[in-house]
Amino acid sequence: MTTPPSAHHPTRTARAHSFNTAAAQYAASRPSYPPALFDAIEALADRPLPGSRVADIGAGTGIATALLHARGAHVIAVEPGDGMAAQFRSTLPDVPIVRGTGDDLPLADASADFVTYAQAWHWTDQSRSVPEALRVLRPGGALALWWNTDALDVPWIAEAAARTERHFGIDTAAERRNVNARAADPTGRLDFTRHTVRWSRRIPVDTHLANLGSHSVFLVHGEDHTAAFLAEEREHLLKAFPDGIVEEVYDVILLLAKTSA
Repeated sequence: MTTPPSAHHPTRTARAHSFNTAAAQYAASRPSYPPALFDAIEALADRPLPGSRVADIGAGTGIATALLHARGAHVIAVEPGDGMAAQFRSTLPDVPIVRGTGDDLPLADASADFVTYAQAWHWTDQSRSVPEALRVLRPGGALALWWNTDALDVPWIAEAAARTERHFGIDTAAERRNVNARAADPTGRLDFTRHTVRWSRRIPVDTHLANLGSHSVFLVHGEDHTAAFLAEEREHLLKAFPDGIVEEVYDVILLLAKTSA
């Protein structure tokens, strides 16, 4: 958006840091990722995850890290936030985590077969994070970026997105374009392949609302402003899902680039 930062349009930095205040809520309510995503990562990288060295950057509370670890990868997580890192350690005490950002990775040269970013690449400065990823990757390694995105072709999801836009004064389409633009490689050193995986989950209304409330646009707009929206949203959802179970539908957008062998 072109609107300058203000109390109503918080800065990108404020949004990036906001998750640390809601780490437990994030861990409990955010969606995971389907097995088909990791199948696609292995196919596009032409390399199995089991036994591979993986650096999961912007690991947050460890949602993706846990799945990579369960897949048989040797994972090290990198996370800058105090709250998120503390939640990670309580959830995954046996997985190593170091503090740092994608713009300045605290990792050795040529130490990873995969560098992964789940819901986190758009918080980096790609003029710095691309060279850092290439430095850390071994020859023939892969940089994998992915995002759970709302399936806006599902009517109730499109209607809910429109309500969010009106209440918070945001442009969902522009936000999505921003993510896609920030996925580009300004250095011209990577050639990304794009793959989409659709999946869904059925969860209670309260979990869905907690998931919404853990997003940065909600966290930075103040408790009262967010609470008012979520109360109204509950009423809309219970009309659409009278049994109190919401079916969230997602398109996971995967972007993967391989390095030269």
